[in-house]
Amino acid sequence: MMYYSTILDNLGNTPLVKMELNNHKQAMNLYAKLEFYNPTGSVKDRAASYVLEKLLNNKEINYDTTIIESTSGNFGIALSSYCKKYGLKFCCVIDAAITDTNENIIRSLGAEVIKITEADSSGGYLLNRIKKVNEILVERPNSYWINQYANPYNAEAYYTGLGNELCEQLNNIDYIFIGVSSGGTITGISRKIKERFPHAKVIAVDIVGSVIFGGKPQKRHIPGMGSSMRPEILAHSQIDDIIIIDEVSCIFGCHELLEKHSIFAGGSSGAVYSAINQYFDSRNTSEVVDVVALFPDRGDRYTSTIYNEQWLRNFVVKEKTSSI
Repeated sequence: MMYYSTILDNLGNTPLVKMELNNHKQAMNLYAKLEFYNPTGSVKDRAASYVLEKLLNNKEINYDTTIIESTSGNFGIALSSYCKKYGLKFCCVIDAAITDTNENIIRSLGAEVIKITEADSSGGYLLNRIKKVNEILVERPNSYWINQYANPYNAEAYYTGLGNELCEQLNNIDYIFIGVSSGGTITGISRKIKERFPHAKVIAVDIVGSVIFGGKPQKRHIPGMGSSMRPEILAHSQIDDIIIIDEVSCIFGCHELLEKHSIFAGGSSGAVYSAINQYFDSRNTSEVVDVVALFPDRGDRYTSTIYNEQWLRNFVVKEKTSSI
């Protein structure tokens, strides 16, 4: 009999689903990697588990160390779970934009939560979250900041894990579309994919309002995509092209995934799906291409936003008002 001592050990080997797309000229085989089948519901499980285990094995931290991270989403949930598994204290710095669902999950998993309510110069909260993290590091001598935006272990987790998994599952990759936020996922995967399939094109998907690729900062309503700063870790990525998706397209993508493909996915998945459609709308080659879509998290954490009718009505009103 095979069994796991904890559900958190059932990490990786997530489903790869072949999807049918018939609404554009480009013929393709589209494969969706469903990362929301990881134990706590997102691709971030891979980094949380890998980084903590690496730090403990290298004796960079001990079991008295307080782990600190700035996150208002999936990484906070994953770190809360895996810190609990390893018996580590976790201090999670969140902000006012966090969904009630994510905050409740993080608190329920036993993390210490510090909430930032004052917006920074970009109109978001990330810069003030980072400022708070640095204050905590001074206050608590035996503490360690994971720093997903710069920690090489973050990218290494996806290079050795998800990147390697995709290379084993597929005989060819012509394009892979990956949403960008803290940068570790696309950095690790792009390096592994380029080693195995040098011709493959890595397409970064970002959201309007993010500054990662030089965009103008503005308020973003959907968590999990974009950033108020360019992550240092992206300096080591291998990106061939960039596509910027607006939040309306992101929302539409989520609903189409559910209605046409029975995939109940989160905001960044909807953005990636929309990006693929938009990217290939203007392309038409005779060759069939193999395309991979990375779907990072599931839709139940967006039931108060993307999948909530009242929120959608309010969002449409705000969008119309801001465009006048």
